[in-house]
Amino acid sequence: MNVRKIVTTVEEIRTEGGRQVTPAARVAVVAAVIENPWAGQGFVEDLAPGIEATASDLGALLAPAVLDALGEPAEAYGKAAIVGLNGEIEHGSALIHTLKFGDHFRKAANATTLLPAVEKRADAGAVFDIPLKHITDATIRSHHQTVEARVADAPHRDEILVALAAAAQGRPSSAWRRSRPNSRRA
Repeated sequence: MNVRKIVTTVEEIRTEGGRQVTPAARVAVVAAVIENPWAGQGFVEDLAPGIEATASDLGALLAPAVLDALGEPAEAYGKAAIVGLNGEIEHGSALIHTLKFGDHFRKAANATTLLPAVEKRADAGAVFDIPLKHITDATIRSHHQTVEARVADAPHRDEILVALAAAAQGRPSSAWRRSRPNSRRA
């Protein structure tokens, strides 16, 4: 796996809908920009060798990084893959839709639910929304949210941008959050 760069973003929401958010709502995104092992090959019949060579190491790299950036236990999480224009959407999907990748995040976050995902093919600087769901109960609606992300110079044509996102709470204005103001540490 050839990693060109890692980008970390932490968002801290202190006011939402005219109300103070206390403690501030935190969302972190960590993105790795890697060389696409299948770039320029068009349709690849067998993606397994590239998955074996990349997915687990990528998950092991990103999972602790996003939780460290969040700085507190995750309550919601999600993933994304953005494939450069010289690749196929399946190249990104192959990397993130395998337990070899996702189980690193699931174990690190003490999670049990499926990781919601987004994947697309785009040019460098594309904006993408990472869907988030609760880590143990996907039916908790307050945790259904998205975080917008962008890496200005990625992915290049022969790269894949793979990102993990984590939130320390549900949406800042959700009734669940208001009913449990001390549900997480300050």
